[in-house]
Amino acid sequence: MIQPPPGETPERRRRGAITRLGGVLLLVGVLVGVAAIPTGAIVLAGTHWADKQSSELPRQLITPTSAQVTRVYANDGKTLVTMFYDEDRHDVALGQISQVMQDAMVAAEDVRFFQHGGVDLKGVARALVTDARSGTAEQGASTLTMQYVRNVLKEDPSLTADERAAATEDTAARKLKEIQYAITIEQQLSKPQILQNYLNIVYFGDGAYGIEAAARRLFGTTPAKLDLAQASLIAGIAQSPDAYNPVGTGSQVKAKERQGYVLSAMEKAGMITAAQHRAAAAEKLTYSGKTQPNGCVDAAGRTDGWGFFCDYVRRWWDQQAQFGRTSAERDMALRRGGYTIVTTLDRDVQRTASEQSRSVYGLNSKKVLPIAVVQPGTGKVLALAVNRRYSTAKGLQNTVNPLVSGGPGVTGYPAGSTFKMFTMLTALEAGRPLAEGFDSPAKLRTEWPDSGPGNCAGYYCPGNANPSWMDGYRTMWNAFGRSVNTYFVHLEQEVGPAAVVAEAKKLGISFAAKSDAQLAATGADSWGSFTLGVIDTTPLELASAYATVAAEGTYCAPLPVESITGPDGRKVALPDGCKQVLDPDVARAATDAARCPVGQQSSFGKCDGGTATSVGTIFKGSPVAGKTGSTEDNSTETFVGFTRAAVSAGIAADPADPSNHVGAAVQAQVIVAVAKALRAASGDGYPDFTAPSSQIAFGG
Repeated sequence: MIQPPPGETPERRRRGAITRLGGVLLLVGVLVGVAAIPTGAIVLAGTHWADKQSSELPRQLITPTSAQVTRVYANDGKTLVTMFYDEDRHDVALGQISQVMQDAMVAAEDVRFFQHGGVDLKGVARALVTDARSGTAEQGASTLTMQYVRNVLKEDPSLTADERAAATEDTAARKLKEIQYAITIEQQLSKPQILQNYLNIVYFGDGAYGIEAAARRLFGTTPAKLDLAQASLIAGIAQSPDAYNPVGTGSQVKAKERQGYVLSAMEKAGMITAAQHRAAAAEKLTYSGKTQPNGCVDAAGRTDGWGFFCDYVRRWWDQQAQFGRTSAERDMALRRGGYTIVTTLDRDVQRTASEQSRSVYGLNSKKVLPIAVVQPGTGKVLALAVNRRYSTAKGLQNTVNPLVSGGPGVTGYPAGSTFKMFTMLTALEAGRPLAEGFDSPAKLRTEWPDSGPGNCAGYYCPGNANPSWMDGYRTMWNAFGRSVNTYFVHLEQEVGPAAVVAEAKKLGISFAAKSDAQLAATGADSWGSFTLGVIDTTPLELASAYATVAAEGTYCAPLPVESITGPDGRKVALPDGCKQVLDPDVARAATDAARCPVGQQSSFGKCDGGTATSVGTIFKGSPVAGKTGSTEDNSTETFVGFTRAAVSAGIAADPADPSNHVGAAVQAQVIVAVAKALRAASGDGYPDFTAPSSQIAFGG
């Protein structure tokens, strides 16, 4: 093991740098035909040069800005979901790199590294003279420090492509600039710091950048555990990564030959004994060649659809201004920034939601049941599951479309009567109590003109799906429990459809489909069917909207991350997407009515029938609320359920063909599947719902 000479101080290093510059200037003088340069001039020039170089030295040479791997974890902070990277690189401290690896690198690239001051004058003289005669820059003589300079500038993501190319061009001018920077760096960084930075930035072939990636990809280990045989082979690769890497396109024969050169250099330098040399050369090496996952298609948890969650994280990231001015800059930050992202993905909840989705429709079904699970009061997304694999491979079972969260090409699916929640909230905010009564007819002629099928003398005329069970005098409690269409269309007519549309927007419904957005902007005043859930939404939007009610009026934008840590170890501030949008008593009243559909009883004993009574059985008396939704002709079937701990929403649909109706028969399965995902997310011992005031319940 070779160590730096004792007694080094910043001033001694500065004087040494000026002396070394003098030697370089003399060599240049010889090359340009100057017979002699006065010593005083050299010292004066060196002094000015040293000061100038210190101020002009690119900052990235002191603190390298090479691309780093971003790692994404589940909410336990330990389970790796995937990585994002352009270059597989993860910096490690010198203390995390075995001593034999450090020694092997020095022996392979610059055995006098600890003795020179950034430039080897004898080697430079030989190289400059030879290069001057040939007109090219073919001679080496690059010290490890000079190579470090070249690698940093070549890899710096903040430089342009032309600037990075200039760092490796074959010219004497580039070599001299490299020498200048190397001498200056040696005044500001210690030898161990330079060696550490070099080991972290150098390319080792087959996509491995830096020693951590090389150790992992070649031998499936960490830099700290590399033995002499492994270290000497890795060190030999740096000279020609494509030729000497033993996996990928490289050659194992050439790699072993180069390893022999490194071991000989180590023995000659006194780093190892002849016996150690022989033992390392004889050691049979096994190459793992294992690459790291990169992107959402490579995400873990393929059976449970973690790729869909990963895709939502990536799209969320691209919307965050703190990571860049444009989406392209933010994407680059994700792939090169070296962040550690702990997501909100709950492995157990995701597994249950995925299993429940597949229990309704198989992987090869044209129809899907996307299920989203969120946490009320925080917006944390616990699961995004669907009966598909996140994959670009051919086949019905594979897709990368954001079927659960919505996004490019996916605006969602009509969610039916779950939208009655927005009408009820609007009415409650307008001062109408839960006890608001109306004698609901089988069909209701409204005030809105309608020329479509089923109109009544030119007016919109909706009807109840099951008149014998739904018709008659109803309040918000039992009208919501039995999903009475004519009650809620009447209530919408009373408060105004535009107000109900505004309520839905307030709770996060995005109106992503262009036709829906246009109607909301220009025709909301006469949108009588809005309360029946005719617009597209996604399970994630719907779960977040109902989470506002579960959180007693606090709306939180969906949040897929627990924490983000930069490469410097500092936490990145997360956006606060929560705000109070409903009076708590209004939310409590809506929750009280939502106890009716699931077969439980409201605080005032006013429930008398529900469309999802199996949910109460699944929860075995634990407090739960929710709402079913069936669209016209049962083209989709929806259920959203909530507790104080979690909200789960699922919509059964055919995403490719809306005319392929899922049918009423699937409703019971959808309810059970979504409820079981909710049960898994809620756990035990969560708080009960708070009863609303008697004022908002009965008025007066």
